[in-house]
Parts: sequence; C-alpha cells; structure tokens
Amino acid sequence: MATPQSFDDIREEFDLLDREDRYRLLIDLGRALEPMPDALKTDATKVRGCSAQVWVYPVAQDDGRLHFLADSDAHITKGIVALILRLVQDRTPAEIIALDIRAELEPFDLAGQLSSNRTQGIPNMIELIRATAARLAA
Repeated sequence: MATPQSFDDIREEFDLLDREDRYRLLIDLGRALEPMPDALKTDATKVRGCSAQVWVYPVAQDDGRLHFLADSDAHITKGIVALILRLVQDRTPAEIIALDIRAELEPFDLAGQLSSNRTQGIPNMIELIRATAARLAA
C-alpha cells in the first residue's frame, strides 16, 4: 500500500479500508514522518496527556510558514501525529489558527476506531500546534 500524500487522499483511502488496514495506513504515515533529532525530544517539546510519548517541535521558516517535526514512541500514535501534521505542515500561523483541525479529523472517527489510550492525547496535540501558531502570529 503506497502512502497517500495529501490529507484528502488519506481521508479517501481511510474510508475504503477495513480496521486492520486503517491501522497499517496510520503506521505507514508515521513511518513517512521526517525524522526528528533526539536532541529535540525534550520536556519542552513533549505533548502532555498522551499515553505514549509524543514530541512536536515547530520550526519557523523564513517565509513565515511553520514546519513541524514530530515523533512518538508508539507506531499508531506516531501515525496520528503524522495525520494531524498533514493538515498544518508548512502553513502560516494565521492559516493554522483559522483551520478547524478537530472538524477535519472527524471523518476518521479516530475515537471509534482506536482505543481511548491512543486517542486521549489528540486534543493536546492540536492545542500545542494551535498555541504555537497563535504565539507566532502575535
């Protein structure tokens, strides 16, 4: 299974898959994440409230866009982070603030597809990304 590139392509493929293949898709998305250097995996970049360890590090680009590096020690959780980053990656802080990330994720029904342990940190991931964008937009 080739990993879809755009968020819309991922959503379309996700709709066609059974539960096991949805897990595989998320794992593949996580594997495709740009590597995050271990030096950036600090307490300051750690997402709170996740059962797995998750780190998200924003990099402000010269053109004002935000590029995020992220990682997790759990395959499915890393895939969820990768899915969220497909929405926000390389956008301006204003675009990220205007984006309703939760609404964009609703068609995936992650809470219905995955255990609560795997999804409990999603709101915190979203909040960290939105707070970073808001801070840099100010």
